[in-house]
Order: sequence, then structure tokens, then C-alpha cells
Amino acid sequence: MTVPDVADLVDRARRYEPRAVARLISLVEDASPQLREVAAALAPLTGRAQVIGLTGPPGVGKSTSTSALVTSLRAQGKRVGVLAVDPSSPFSGGALLGDRIRMQQHATDPGVFIRSMATRGHLGGLSWATPQALRVLDAAGFDVVLVETVGVGQSEVDVVSLADTTIVLLAPGMGDGIQAAKAGILEIADVFVVNKADRDGAEATVRDLKNMVAMSRRGVAGSSWRQPIVPTVASTMDGVDDVVKAIETHHQWLVEHDELGQRRYRRARAEVEAIALESVRAKLGGPGEDALRRLSERVSAGEIDPYTAADRLVEGISGG
Repeated sequence: MTVPDVADLVDRARRYEPRAVARLISLVEDASPQLREVAAALAPLTGRAQVIGLTGPPGVGKSTSTSALVTSLRAQGKRVGVLAVDPSSPFSGGALLGDRIRMQQHATDPGVFIRSMATRGHLGGLSWATPQALRVLDAAGFDVVLVETVGVGQSEVDVVSLADTTIVLLAPGMGDGIQAAKAGILEIADVFVVNKADRDGAEATVRDLKNMVAMSRRGVAGSSWRQPIVPTVASTMDGVDDVVKAIETHHQWLVEHDELGQRRYRRARAEVEAIALESVRAKLGGPGEDALRRLSERVSAGEIDPYTAADRLVEGISGG
């Protein structure tokens, strides 16, 4: 297999060549030996894209809402990337829902790039590679990146660690408002969207959400942001422009209150920590495996305590 020229790929991606963008994301997803070279090349080019997370229970119309948001953002002349994180195939490990199935009306638009990514068993609703794929789209010059996550309830709150603005979608009926409260996703919302608002019960859902928001002590200490609740019918674009306005209002609030930088710092910190922990796990499965086995045997025999064993293991794999 030909080793790709990373510098050339990055240059082509910045010239909006979709094949180059796709190849870079594939290098990331496949944990290519060139992954570190890719990351180093992308780093100085990032930090410009606005990252929007979309989450919510199954059946609320996340994909339809994502497609509608793309349409509205494109009408403003913005280039939009979409990372749609799907359930993993138990056979191939790939995404069950392909790029061609999703948002077909945008397939020929050169200002839109859509990529489905498999979670590959990762809890939290996001693929482990999603932060790196996000960096690829940021470096490629996309103005907005939408991250749409699997509808898995409580474990989906990972999205908040990636997004500048998190949208929680709900729909009338099926006790969605109560389910959202139970799942804890009320706490991560920056904007609520009640989709399918032409259905019976939409007004009641909006009212329930308003009551829950009023009772909630959610947010950053001293936060003045109060989550708006926007009714939409994504299939007909009703209310979608209002969602885009709410996103922009929230972005302005983040900038004015220095919260945008703090969110991006926390995102970077979590990513660094995840990479470091993955490196430690890799060493435990390699050179550190024998040491882990010996230390575990001593703990089980009562010769040493687990904290001492862990300290010795870390010292060993770090060369201390």
C-alpha cells in the first residue's frame, strides 16, 4: 500500500478537495502509523470552526434536523461539515448508516462534507476518533461542524465535551421531557429543540421543558445563559432558522463571557488525557503485561496492596 503524503493531503483538504478530507479522516479512524504526523500538521490550522452537537432520544428526528440545519447554514454561505456517529456493525465494525443514505440532497454540494463514523463499542455515543476527525474538518476550513450522535440516552452526554453549543432535541409524546430529565441530558443542553411541533402535545412538551429549566440550577456558576426552547418541524424547515439564530446568540454569549475558550480548553484537556490513557493501555497489553500479571498475583496473595502495585506498574511502564 502506498504511504500517503500527509502534507499534500492537508494542502488538498484546505483547497476543499473532499477525497483528501475523507482520506485524512480514514487515517485517523484506522489509527494509522501516520496519525501523529497528521495531528502535528493539523494543529496550527485549527480553532476556527464552530462546533455544534446534536443529541436526544431515538425517534426525535436528529438526522432530519441535522439536514435542515445544513440547509439553513448553507443559505448563509457557510461551509458545513457533518460527523454522524452511528451504531457499529457487529460484523465489520463500520457504520451501519452510510454517508449516501443520510442527507442525500446535500450530496452534490461542494460546501458540505458528510461522514458517518462508527462508535465501535465506545460508550458515550461518540467514536474515540471523533475529536480527531473534528480537527480534520476544522483545519480544512469548514465554518461549522455538526456532530450528530447515536440516540443512546444517558451515555450520550459525551457530546458536551466536544461541542461549543449542544442542542438537545425532543419530540411530543412518549414522555420525552421526563425521559430527558431522567437521562440527565437536560443538564447538557444549551438550546432545546422540540421537533415535530405540528403534532399533538407539542405545546405541553414546550411547557414541561420551560418548567424544568426554571427549576434547574444547571450551568456554569453564575451563568446568565438561559436555554431557549425552539419548536420546529424539521421536515418542512419550519422554525429551523430560529434554531440557527439561537445557536448564534449562544455563541456570542460564550465569547462575551469567556466561556468559549474554557470549553475548548476542557475539550483539549479531555483529548490529551484520552490519548495518554490509551498509550498506557497499549503498554499494559505489551511490555507491561508481565509486570501487571506478577503484581496482580502478589495483590491476590496479600503480599502487597493494590495502590503500591499500581504505583510500581506506572513506574515500570514510564521508565521510572
